Amino acid sequence: MTLHWADLTVFIVFFLFVVGVSMYKSRRERSGEDFFLAGRGLVWPLIGFSLIAANISTEHFVGMSGQGAGIAGLAVASYEWMAAITLVVVALFFLPKFLRAGIYTIPEYLEYRYSPAARGLMALYLLIMYVAVSIAAVVYTGALSLNTIFGMDLVKAVWLIGIIAALYTTWGGLKAVAWADLFQGSALIVGGIVTLIIGLKAVGGWGAFFAANSEKLHVIMPADHPVIPWTTLVIGLWIPNFYYWGLNQFITQRTLAAKSLRQGQLGIIFAAFLKLLIPFIIIMPGIISWQLYRVELTAPGATTDQAYPLLIRNLVGPGMRGFILAAIAGAVISTLGSLLNSVSTLLTMDLYKRHIKKDASAASLVRMGRWATLVFVAAVCLIAPQLGNPKFKGIFNYIQEFQGFVSPGVLAAFVFGLFVKKTPRFAGITALILNVPIYGALLLWAREVAFLNRIGVTFAAIVVVLAILTLAKPLQEPVTMPVQTGFDLTPARALKWMGPLVIVLTLALYVIFR
Repeated sequence: MTLHWADLTVFIVFFLFVVGVSMYKSRRERSGEDFFLAGRGLVWPLIGFSLIAANISTEHFVGMSGQGAGIAGLAVASYEWMAAITLVVVALFFLPKFLRAGIYTIPEYLEYRYSPAARGLMALYLLIMYVAVSIAAVVYTGALSLNTIFGMDLVKAVWLIGIIAALYTTWGGLKAVAWADLFQGSALIVGGIVTLIIGLKAVGGWGAFFAANSEKLHVIMPADHPVIPWTTLVIGLWIPNFYYWGLNQFITQRTLAAKSLRQGQLGIIFAAFLKLLIPFIIIMPGIISWQLYRVELTAPGATTDQAYPLLIRNLVGPGMRGFILAAIAGAVISTLGSLLNSVSTLLTMDLYKRHIKKDASAASLVRMGRWATLVFVAAVCLIAPQLGNPKFKGIFNYIQEFQGFVSPGVLAAFVFGLFVKKTPRFAGITALILNVPIYGALLLWAREVAFLNRIGVTFAAIVVVLAILTLAKPLQEPVTMPVQTGFDLTPARALKWMGPLVIVLTLALYVIFR
């Protein structure tokens, strides 16, 4: 498809504005705290939009929308709606403990509670997962969108996306990422709403949409459903949600950078409200695309991952198409920028500063973070084109399946570390080590079981082991955790009504689309 001049103008102006503002706002980032945690000065609108922009990428516009068009239908919305409840819990119980300790990274908390070995192993796990899975998937799906809509060569599209994200991430660190997220997060929500409206108009409105797709508009599926059976809503889906929103460095980094506990909690709750909108602007357009272009999506060589790009290519007009494409590209680059900033933080603070150069100056830490970002971009751009292989069964499945090697063990370690005072120090490393063989065995011998159920079984097994260790070798005295001084730890009063409101709205959506 050839872009109209209006599309190119909107696209270029949008990116020049976003990159320019983000680089200007972060021009004075010099210390490690400035570069990696935005000087601990983020306020709630920046945190909320940055959480959503970091989370939503083409793994959603391509992968999740493709799942909606395919076998999962609206059931895949549980990832988003259950996340809203998860965010409330994170704001109330996880964030206060992390901000009180004044940590740079999530693995750092494991060192204080358990041991340096637990910190190092979690940091290594996250680095591998981010580079080989998360970042590679984001770059691949962004490139696939450019390939589907414009016919751009996939490898060239991969390198284009990587270079743009690396530009402002290496310049200003987390503050540059957060300011870019403010604009790109707003744009992707507006663009998604516009796409939904145009798609509904094409199929004849809400009534015609519901009538034609009634079998795809359920969130509670039979127990034998291959992707999201109802059993996963009980245990399995909560595990990746709590891991992702509470313990995943690239997401939690902007909450660790909050100006105060109140600002961090309000930002998380704001993100929870925005999460309730996501299925309407991502999954439902995928279902609409299936209704309109089923023949194209089932043609030889085609996949349902192309559902959202097809909708844009065929329905959205000049000018607005450029804005929506800018929003989607912005979502890719926001997520990529956040991931790159987080992997450079993990490498610099958890590995380089602790094990290679303990006396590193602030300037050398920032320099190391920038070089790490460039190296990771190059590695990811080499890996990403390989993800189109059919053996991965779609990009969304690829991401979630491999998260199972990390998320159950990390969540179990933190649940016991945060809330069970007598859990022994060696339990942290035990949980992280056990995760890989348990989940790997289930993946090998119980492959027909939905992967969310395999995650649930892995988590339950690790919890049993940690419970036995705690009973057998309890700590005599609780671990003394560090306390960040000079930081406002006053909680947000609005959580008393905002948290319950998010939960009620989420449950209402489950009743409507049951």
